[in-house]
Amino acid sequence: MDRHDRLRQLIAREAARLMYEDQIKEYLTAKRKAARSFGLEKRLALGHHLPSNSEIHAELQRLIRLHEPHVLPERLLQMRMLALNYLELLAPFRPYLVGSVLSGSVTERSDIDLHLFADDPEKVEQFLTARNLDFTAETVTIHKGGRFRDYLHLYMEENGIVLELSIYTPIERQNIPRSSITGKPMERADAKKLRLLIARSLGIEEF
Repeated sequence: MDRHDRLRQLIAREAARLMYEDQIKEYLTAKRKAARSFGLEKRLALGHHLPSNSEIHAELQRLIRLHEPHVLPERLLQMRMLALNYLELLAPFRPYLVGSVLSGSVTERSDIDLHLFADDPEKVEQFLTARNLDFTAETVTIHKGGRFRDYLHLYMEENGIVLELSIYTPIERQNIPRSSITGKPMERADAKKLRLLIARSLGIEEF
């Protein structure tokens, strides 16, 4: 391994540690913060030696296996069961599960990421309020399709697990976003697919 490859690995490990210990969710934020700790800020800021998101993800999985080998299976099942409950509850908004709970790379601090689709985001808020479910709301601005767009995110908590509900327009359901880890179309699961995944993890045909 040459010096440059070694530096990439060190930055990947530091970025993974920051995501694991400091709960940094964005790969770009973690890798930039990790890079600064190694100096060469000008070159690193231009992308030299910076690891890919998939390299950081692999290091994050290694940390999870190292520190939480007995926690992971039970925690993952608990989170997937809770996700399934909400996929079924929120069926009018044709939701998908995405992120670490679907991929299986969860920690004790992971949350459940759901994508919902509604022509009016307030309909989701009204839906939750009518069922006496507590939530907080935040507008998140992202760069998408060559322009900045605002999306409503709702946050809920149950049994110490946070759920993040990101609300998109119905037409966006057909446009599968790219994964920030692989660069390929993001893996998504509806209630039926998640139910099958849970069944397989339990070694049964149906759940």
